[in-house]
Amino acid sequence: MRVDCHLHTVHSGDAVTTVERLAARVREERLDVVCVTDHHTLAGAREALAREIGARVVVGEEIRTHAGEIIGLFLTERVPYVLPLEEAAGRVRAQGGLVYAPHPFDASRTSLGAEGLERLRAMGALDVVEVFNAKMAEEEDNRRAERFAAGHDLPGAAGSDAHDPYGIGAAYVEMPDFDGPHDFAAALREGRVHGEFRDHAAYPAGPRT
Repeated sequence: MRVDCHLHTVHSGDAVTTVERLAARVREERLDVVCVTDHHTLAGAREALAREIGARVVVGEEIRTHAGEIIGLFLTERVPYVLPLEEAAGRVRAQGGLVYAPHPFDASRTSLGAEGLERLRAMGALDVVEVFNAKMAEEEDNRRAERFAAGHDLPGAAGSDAHDPYGIGAAYVEMPDFDGPHDFAAALREGRVHGEFRDHAAYPAGPRT
């Protein structure tokens, strides 16, 4: 199965991909599963579920914390933003979700870095590390994440981090099928990461569809 573990829709506020365009790109990129991880809302993931976009949808949220961004996967409730890291992770875990560290070593974004990763690991709440993010031009940043995951026996994931249709599918994991959060994390360990740097598409001013 091809799984894009991190992407955004218009519901993020800083993205231009409608759910209709997401469905089209799912077909074009032959994706089987997409993790819809909008900033501070579950609305995009829920809309994608309701529209039957041609791929399985994992409901997620990218959450800003005091220490940097995390993603909650398999969520049923939104987690408020700008909470302490441990509280945000605890809220993800309390609803049976997975705590996913996106672009952890990208200094140009509000990433966790080594300190934040270690804090999550110390509390036993770091489930997945994003080892390839398609929006990171510095290859070494992805390699550092890969080394961290391997060094701490954590599953690695890949996400396009797409904020536009063009970006969807730029990174994905080819992995076995799964049923729920526990199986997802286990299947990632058997997965193969695919990815390429794909910068944000240039759009003219005005409405985007």
